[in-house]
Amino acid sequence: MKLPASLTSRLVLTTVLLVAVISLLVGVTTTLAMRAYLTNQLDTEVTAALHRDSHFGDDRDHDRPAPPLAPDGDRDDIRPIARQGVGTLTAVYMPDGRTVGQVLTTEDEKRLSSEALAALQAVPADGSVHTVDLPGVGSYRVTGVQTPGGTVVTGLPTREVDNLISSLIWWELLLALAGVLTAAAVGSILVRRQLAPLREVAATAHEVSGLPLSGGEVDVSPRVPERLTDEATEVGQVGAALNTLLTHVETSLEARHESEQQVRQFVADASHELRTPLATILGYAELSRRTPEDAAALLGALEKVESEAGRMSSLVDDLLLLARLDAGRPLERRPVDLTRLLLEAVSDARVLDPGHHWRLDLPDEAVEVTGDEARLHQVVTNLLGNARRHTPPGTTVTVGVRPGDRHPGQPVRITIHDDGPGFPPELAGHAFERFTRGDSARTRDAHPGGAGLGLSLVQAIVTAHGGAVRLDSRPGSTTFVIDLPLTGD
Repeated sequence: MKLPASLTSRLVLTTVLLVAVISLLVGVTTTLAMRAYLTNQLDTEVTAALHRDSHFGDDRDHDRPAPPLAPDGDRDDIRPIARQGVGTLTAVYMPDGRTVGQVLTTEDEKRLSSEALAALQAVPADGSVHTVDLPGVGSYRVTGVQTPGGTVVTGLPTREVDNLISSLIWWELLLALAGVLTAAAVGSILVRRQLAPLREVAATAHEVSGLPLSGGEVDVSPRVPERLTDEATEVGQVGAALNTLLTHVETSLEARHESEQQVRQFVADASHELRTPLATILGYAELSRRTPEDAAALLGALEKVESEAGRMSSLVDDLLLLARLDAGRPLERRPVDLTRLLLEAVSDARVLDPGHHWRLDLPDEAVEVTGDEARLHQVVTNLLGNARRHTPPGTTVTVGVRPGDRHPGQPVRITIHDDGPGFPPELAGHAFERFTRGDSARTRDAHPGGAGLGLSLVQAIVTAHGGAVRLDSRPGSTTFVIDLPLTGD
């Protein structure tokens, strides 16, 4: 048999079956116990009746002396039965082979048939009680005993016990049926009421499942009501878990949407950055084709083409590096002497721009981390180049490093500070985003040689080393702080 599909139906059916089984067990146990009790009570009465029959007329019966027997000794009237209750049977099997048996009815004494007497004669005369079905009389509990006058068998009918048990069984069936019907009705109401919160949770899940989640900005606002998120209950645990899941889904979808927006912006910016050098190259190529006899113009055009090609190559290299870092490509891991690296980077900056004041704040001992030396050098040169391009001559740029072994777990800290004009407030919060430059029009004129990827590369490389970089900028003070773990993990 296939069980109902709904949880409500299964719970109600389980409750009904449980009530039915319990009712059956209680009924069977009660019936057996009642039958045993009534049978034991009947056996006590049978034993008492046998006692009266077997002692009738002897010295122990002081109330009524035995009546005189007929002269021929034919005792065809066994008077003891007159002292018994209605329904009592008595049979006497005399030593001479004569047998007499009677049943006391409401109207008169009824003699037992020969078949009934034969059935009673098979009863052991040991005082134990047995059930015997007597033809024409019915079922009896009988017992026998051997006396000087012969074997006396006495019994009482089981009809009253059987009737009581039958009545009890009918009442038990009626009560069990009423209990099952009540359990079905009340159980259905209670189960539906108890499962109402679960249906609300399911409704929330169905509502979310109908939302278009394939793309674009998705609003996953449906939530399970707070009253259904009490983790002390099973439904509350499901509701709380579903809310947590929906929050994670919403966060993931927001991150996906933001990533899609960044990719679109990235493609647009990359296209814009490549369009200018490509247009320049095409323009100078066309100029060279039109004036092949002008050697000076041709040489200038080739130099410009070479310059723009170099810018394109640098831009593509930066984009490829960002893509590799975004993909989690492992970097080279080896000990890097940051003291020497900073010294070399500042020395190069002095040569490139002697108009700035370059200072070093280095410890007496070398500071080492584990990482990719070339990429860490690129981080420092990008930051120094940023300070060189975006601050006026005479600006002081101070580069320092602090060892990280003073306290366990303390990172190595690199600081690059300048006293220039600082980042514009609207730019500072987006400084590490790709293709972010100080000029909102995104032209090449404001910051020649920069594509707006320098700080993005700095952040990506530092993050790949397990570190962090932050910017603190205000007028007259700009500081980049880089924290690197000693192991580079």
